Amino acid sequence: MRLRARFAETDAMRIVHHTEYFVWFEVARTELLRSIGLPYTEIQRRGFNTPLVEAYASYKAPARYDDEVEVKIWAGRIGRSSLRLEYEVTKLPGGEPLCVGHTVHVLIGGDGKPKKIPDDLKERLSPSSTERPTRRTPSRTSSRAAPP
Repeated sequence: MRLRARFAETDAMRIVHHTEYFVWFEVARTELLRSIGLPYTEIQRRGFNTPLVEAYASYKAPARYDDEVEVKIWAGRIGRSSLRLEYEVTKLPGGEPLCVGHTVHVLIGGDGKPKKIPDDLKERLSPSSTERPTRRTPSRTSSRAAPP
């Protein structure tokens, strides 16, 4: 997914604020679900929600106002009720790495308890079905969560 850094996303130095990367992750996640034929509204229609339980980002270089960036997303680990999504943000046109990160989500039902991820969702999100960058920069696992 490509986007351009907007002025409202920057600080006084015209550098994209670190929290905006999590917004970009969410936009990429929403588009990923839509692209596999399962928009979040459909997940909710089925009686589920997917709260975020962990977020991590490692910043490599700053994005600045009006930079064009690409956010790549792919499914990492898919557990019984949890899903880890991996992200890589690069600056276009050259592909300079700006940020790598991940989010972990748990599928819950209306009662707020974890539920088994349905097989069709697992299949659609399988690593072979989701986009992976050609040059993968591994994200480090961290016990500390970054602010949403």
